[in-house]
Amino acid sequence: MQRLWRTIVDRTLGQRVTLPADVLERYPILAEATWRRGGLPLRIGGWCLAQSTVAGITLGKTVFLHRNVRPDSPLLLHELAHVRQFRQDKTFPIRYLWESIRHGYTANRYEVEADQFVQEIVWSSTRQRRS
Repeated sequence: MQRLWRTIVDRTLGQRVTLPADVLERYPILAEATWRRGGLPLRIGGWCLAQSTVAGITLGKTVFLHRNVRPDSPLLLHELAHVRQFRQDKTFPIRYLWESIRHGYTANRYEVEADQFVQEIVWSSTRQRRS
């Protein structure tokens, strides 16, 4: 029974994962989020975009990553930006959906902001290593 329960939880909420030490060492801010592999939120996000699933989706401080997606730094940092957006504004999910309806997924200001966040962090990280 316990194994069945674990399977149901893992398929619904995904499996909790720890990011590799070298990734966390390079980008310690990634520790601000909880990371999971798989889960129903990925499917729901996919349905909203007329796809079967998405590479990643954020709910609160939890990031769900698709099981078959390589968790590279740009993806992780992009999703971390959404964690921060959730933290800054409790109405973020409603505003995000409204932005997507009005402007589409790629022109959604929260997606654009998340992409800019990635560029800033990666650029900052690159500059620090060169010094």
